[in-house]
Amino acid sequence: MTASASPRWDLEIRWVAWLALCVSLFSFLFSFRRGDVLLYGDAVAHINIARRVFDSRTPGLLQLGTVWLPLPHLLMIPFLLFRQMWQRGIGGSIPSMLAYVFGVVAIFRLVCGILHQKGQPGAPAQVSAWIAALAYGANPNLIYMQTTAMGEAIYLAFFLWSIVFLSEFVRGDARALRKCGLCVAAASLTRYDGWFLAVILACIVVLVGLRLSGKDESGTEEIRFRRRAILEFVLLTAAAPAIWVAYNAAVYRNPLEFANGPYSARAIEKKTGTINPAHGDLDTAAMYFLKAAELNAAEPVWLGRVWLALAITAAVAVLLLIPRAWPLLTLGIPLPFYALSIAYGGVPIFVPSWWPFSQYNVRYGLELLPALAAAWAMCAFVIMTSDKGPAPARRLLILSVIAFLGSSYASIWSATPICYQEAAINMRGRIALESQLAKWLEALPPDSTLLMYLGGHPGAVELAGVPLKRVINEGNHRVWKQPIDPDGLWERALANPAQYADYAVAFEGDSVWQAVHRQDFKELVEIKVTGQARAILYRLRYPRG
Repeated sequence: MTASASPRWDLEIRWVAWLALCVSLFSFLFSFRRGDVLLYGDAVAHINIARRVFDSRTPGLLQLGTVWLPLPHLLMIPFLLFRQMWQRGIGGSIPSMLAYVFGVVAIFRLVCGILHQKGQPGAPAQVSAWIAALAYGANPNLIYMQTTAMGEAIYLAFFLWSIVFLSEFVRGDARALRKCGLCVAAASLTRYDGWFLAVILACIVVLVGLRLSGKDESGTEEIRFRRRAILEFVLLTAAAPAIWVAYNAAVYRNPLEFANGPYSARAIEKKTGTINPAHGDLDTAAMYFLKAAELNAAEPVWLGRVWLALAITAAVAVLLLIPRAWPLLTLGIPLPFYALSIAYGGVPIFVPSWWPFSQYNVRYGLELLPALAAAWAMCAFVIMTSDKGPAPARRLLILSVIAFLGSSYASIWSATPICYQEAAINMRGRIALESQLAKWLEALPPDSTLLMYLGGHPGAVELAGVPLKRVINEGNHRVWKQPIDPDGLWERALANPAQYADYAVAFEGDSVWQAVHRQDFKELVEIKVTGQARAILYRLRYPRG
């Protein structure tokens, strides 16, 4: 079933898109009015990385850095050209909101396309697709995350569309492979999850291609076209990771700088001494990830476990009852990826009910939401196509499925979405410090220059609306000069702060703190917030004339 199969199909797609857009806009306005759009520290960092590509003392694509993949930042740039959209975080939210809408449409199209069969009534497939779209799009944690500049919604959209086009290829449309390859490449430039996805889907495509060739009765030209499409797909999926590795090798002189460099997850884990309760234990790592997925799906423990039990049941049903729906099993790819990342990649997940009884990276559980949503759709489809029981009883069961979804999400809203809790708990001190500092930065002369390490608290500059081209920061040096760049602007400013900047913001222990403490500069204000490094605003020199 394709998007052009019938006018009714087109109408339903439009309805799904409009409903998702309404949810996205309403939730954004709600979060924006509450000041929750910039609650995540990583969201603030993403916005400022994108902004400094064009607003910097040394603008350019090298400002994208190395650890975070570049596509989300590149998507934000057009919306951050305007100062108010940068300062308020709106420009960073727009790509996530659009991705949320595309993601809801994708899971609707995926489920309906896979379950629909020619010559059979389409109602069961369409109802199942609506339930999948509801389970995915109405999730409170996803709804909150898509109002921010975080990358979850963007990655999930590319992930889902990759599976949509994979399923169309499996059903005989070789032309869908190019679209699938482009989506996988985009996913690979959004999150490292996409690299794992690329390997798995490339293997699947090659195996499916071999199977089709073994029993293909189409013409020689069609076989050649399919082989070319498979080769093009493999090259596309390999291109994105290869580009990023080449970029790291050319710029940082280390092709794996993103994985083992000083700002990588592994290095930060060692530097901060972060506890990882699942380090080196694949089974425990998988359990932590599944627990995070439960918390993103429902608040009570028993409800979350029903979601996972249903997902397992749906997988068995696909294999035994509806084998044509096997592409839906690829929605479970995040499970092995995160199990490996948690156990061996320095990416811990903390959940409040398990040791160390905290909340950290719980949002990663959202990556399993498409699989859980598809499980509910499969449940509904099996009920509707079953010959057992009268039709009214089957309709009652479908209503029960929808009611269960509603009760799960109602439990999340009543207890506050776990992704929101994670941001609010972990970022409260940071926001207090940045808000106080921003008030002082706003009072500085509009043409003054500031020396500041932006890696820790870029939100202060953003809230104050200080253009980044007035801020000398750690990004103002030639990164290919390793380990330091003596002639870089950042290094020269640290060596002689008063020669290059009018004011400095030093956080206790950072490089600016060490630089200004070697000389006698006037302290203007000191800001102390519990749990945060002490911040001091210095005057480095007096205005000329």
